[in-house]
Amino acid sequence: MKKDEKLEILSINTSLYKTRLSKKFKNRAQYKSPDPLTVLSYIPGTIMEVIVKPGQEVRKGDPLMILEAMKMQNIMKSGINGRIIKILVKKGDKVSKGTKLIEME
Repeated sequence: MKKDEKLEILSINTSLYKTRLSKKFKNRAQYKSPDPLTVLSYIPGTIMEVIVKPGQEVRKGDPLMILEAMKMQNIMKSGINGRIIKILVKKGDKVSKGTKLIEME
């Protein structure tokens, strides 16, 4: 280790470590918890069917839409109990990973 290199404190699961931190590590995007009120596409694909309508009450596990990817039909399910506010896609839309599909409250 060079004399001018400074060791910094890194916290991992409440344990503290003295180490060198790279510039890339220091400038990385911080983790953000996913918003449970927003349904995102977890893979790229095509919307085959939208099962819900705006204003509809849904329970955790209820199907929201069908997303086809690689010839497989994936049922997008609600992760929470709530109400559909806005549907941002329609049948036939092609979406990429991370596309916002539905907003809930």
